[in-house]
Amino acid sequence: MNYSRLILIVAALVATVSVGVITLRPTPAPEPTAANTTPANTTPDIGQMIAAIEARLKTSPDDVEGWRMLGLAFSQTQRFAESATAYKRAAQLAPDKAENWSNLGEALVMASKGDVPPDAKAAFATAFARDPKDVRARYFLAVSKDIAGDHKTAINEWIALLKDSPPGAPWEADVIALINQVGTKEKIEVATRLAAIGRSAAPAVSTKDQDAMIASMVDGLAQKLKANPKNVEGWIMLMRSYSSLGRTKELQAALASALAANPADAATLNKAAAEFDNRPTR
Repeated sequence: MNYSRLILIVAALVATVSVGVITLRPTPAPEPTAANTTPANTTPDIGQMIAAIEARLKTSPDDVEGWRMLGLAFSQTQRFAESATAYKRAAQLAPDKAENWSNLGEALVMASKGDVPPDAKAAFATAFARDPKDVRARYFLAVSKDIAGDHKTAINEWIALLKDSPPGAPWEADVIALINQVGTKEKIEVATRLAAIGRSAAPAVSTKDQDAMIASMVDGLAQKLKANPKNVEGWIMLMRSYSSLGRTKELQAALASALAANPADAATLNKAAAEFDNRPTR
């Protein structure tokens, strides 16, 4: 399995199993506003927050921050396609702000089959053009090159990203691990280059350990869906993960369970399953 594709699968699973964890950059919670303020002793309901933001946007459709908050809220409920739609609107309203484009690109990645689709790549390229220091744009543009087979360039760009990053940056460990894994697999020397910028190569993770880690995360998601079978996006993520891992029987079983729990969403679920296992849509 391509290591960059592995990183994308893991990132998507982390975001699904641990709600609100976004690749590379922990996003702070929205600042309190009239639309989302709740009493200090209660836990905000994400559904209510989404409804409040959507109501706000009906009267203020050009509210960039509102669209950004909506994109974040949708991502926290694993509704990545809707998150991308909201972030796209924010990017259209404020096209000079790089973060709007990298938010969009990341949401499109999370909504994908486990790669960097063309529209996500275009969004990251726009973010990079607006701000050549944008971390997510640089990371995912390098990931797209690695997936395309240009491993050396991908490593060069990840190392350049680390060089520009402060020691201990939230993304540092993951990027170092990815550089080391790609370097080992493709027989590209990276330890000396990492040492030259004050980083140490992470110990190689065996294929067996990688498989065990991913299997554990996928199984964790499956267990969560048993407890909350109404999570349509969660089922789609589970099917996507099974597809990426070649677990066709589990994908079909997940589809059956998802359909049983969400008959009103049958068209969406069947379409996703058909895309993941290359079957005609039923």
